[in-house]
Amino acid sequence: MPATGVRPRPHPLVSLISRLLVAQASAATLIGLAYSRRTVASVVTTVVVVAAVCGLAGLVRSGSHAGWLVAVSVESCFAAAGVFWFAYAGYLGGTLLALITLGTLLHPRVARAFAPLRRAGEAASSDQGSLADPAGEVLPGRALG
Repeated sequence: MPATGVRPRPHPLVSLISRLLVAQASAATLIGLAYSRRTVASVVTTVVVVAAVCGLAGLVRSGSHAGWLVAVSVESCFAAAGVFWFAYAGYLGGTLLALITLGTLLHPRVARAFAPLRRAGEAASSDQGSLADPAGEVLPGRALG
């Protein structure tokens, strides 16, 4: 058990996703402020989007499954809105990084890194591809496939 006040290191893929989100926030800030019309509405919109992506990066850093679900949902919305905005106005902002982050989030290894913690008895059964019942006993012949 770790010492009090010391948090365990997150999975490397969790760290990768949070870094991608910070890069996306940086790109959205730079591009949004550099190419905006510098009206109050466009600056406020850019700041709100950057704050949302930074908050999402903090949520993802926890490594929870709920954080992964929220990240996939929000990145899907950002990517869809960015593609629509690109088709409408020719403006990309952080859309490319949103698409890259979404693709990375949907990769099976990344999804497993955000999976809820399993009990010790279930770890061996999941490696073999069989399902476990709620009591933790392995049910033979129930292979995923």
